[in-house]
Amino acid sequence: MAGAALTTDALRRHAIARSLFAPQALPAAVRRLGFVQADPLRAPARAQDLILFQRVRGYRAGDLERGYERLGLEEDAFVNYGFVPRSLFGLLHPRAPRRPWDAATARRASEVLAFVRERGVVHPRDVGEAFAHHGRVAGYWGGELNASTRLLDQMHHHGWLRVRRREGGTRLYEAMQHPAHEDSPAARRARAEALVDAIVNLYAPLPAASLGYLVTLLRYGAPHLAVEARAVAKAARQRYGHAVVDGTAWFWPADENPASRRHRPADAVRVLAPFDPVVWDRRRFKLLWGWAYRFEAYLPAARRTMGHYALPLLWGEQVPGWINLRMQDGRLLPAPGFVSGRAPRDPAFRRGLDEELARLEVCLSGYARPT
Repeated sequence: MAGAALTTDALRRHAIARSLFAPQALPAAVRRLGFVQADPLRAPARAQDLILFQRVRGYRAGDLERGYERLGLEEDAFVNYGFVPRSLFGLLHPRAPRRPWDAATARRASEVLAFVRERGVVHPRDVGEAFAHHGRVAGYWGGELNASTRLLDQMHHHGWLRVRRREGGTRLYEAMQHPAHEDSPAARRARAEALVDAIVNLYAPLPAASLGYLVTLLRYGAPHLAVEARAVAKAARQRYGHAVVDGTAWFWPADENPASRRHRPADAVRVLAPFDPVVWDRRRFKLLWGWAYRFEAYLPAARRTMGHYALPLLWGEQVPGWINLRMQDGRLLPAPGFVSGRAPRDPAFRRGLDEELARLEVCLSGYARPT
C-alpha cells in the first residue's frame, strides 16, 4: 500500500477495530488474540481479566483461571508472561535458555523434578518444605523466598514443568517433557516466522521500531530462535503489509487493509488495562493519540503523575484520559484524570463511562466465585 493512501487517523481506527472485536466465547477470544498478558496486581482487576472483559461475552473476573484446564491454554513466557494457546506453546519449546544452569543448580532441579513426578501435581509450599535445605534467596520485589520456589519458576521457564492450575492465585506444577522439533535451518525459520506473525497479529499496526523491540522481547520466550526472529523482522517488508505515514514505517498482517472504511470503533467508553493490546505499545500510543501514557504502579507514590494503576479511557477512537479505580462495599470508586485537565463536555461521555463502570462492577463480582 502506498504511504499517501494511509493516514494516522486510519491507523488509529484500524488498531482499535482489529483488536476490540465483537465479544465472543472465551476460547475463541483467546485464540484470536494469541496471547493474554498476565499481571498479579489487582487494581481493581488483574490485567488478564480486564483484557478479556472487553472481548468475551459475559466475562467475570477469574473465569480464565477457573477454565484454564479445559481451555487448552498454558501459562508461559512469550514477549511477556501470560497465557498462550497450546499451538503457540508448542513453538516456544523445547526452550534453550540464554543462561544455562551450573552443575549444582541442575542437580537440585533434577531432585525437585523427581519429587514432582512422584506426586503428580505439587504446590510450591510442599516443595519448599521438602527442600528447605536449599535455603532462601532474595525475592524479585524485595524480601526473601525459599530457594526452591525460585527454582520452580526457573524449571517452568526451562520447560521442565508446566502450570497445571492455580489455587488461590498460586501456581501448581506438574512435570513436562516437550517433543523434539526438526532443527534444520528451514524449520527454525518457519517457527520464528510463526512467532513473529503472532506478535504482529496481536499488536498491529506496529511502528517499525516497536516491531523490532517486540522481537527483542521474544528472547524471553524463544531465546533459542533469536537469530531467526531478527531475520524475520529484517524481512518484514516482504512478509507484512506496510506503509510510511508521517515519516514512520508501519506494519500489519498482509491480508488486512488499514484504510478500510469498515474500521469504525464503537461509540462507547472502554476502560483498558495498561497491558491491553490497544495501548500496550507506548510508542504507538503517543503516535496515535498524541500524548504519553505511563504505567506507574512500580514508581514511588511521590513520582506518579497519573496514579497507582491508571487505566486508559477509550471513547470511540479517542483516549481523552485515564482512571484509577478501587472497590469499596461492592462499588467502584473512580478517580479520573484527563489530558486537557477536564472531562469531555459531551454528555455521551459521562453516560458511556457510567455504563462501563456498571459493566465492570458485574465483571468484578467473579472474584467472589469459588476457583
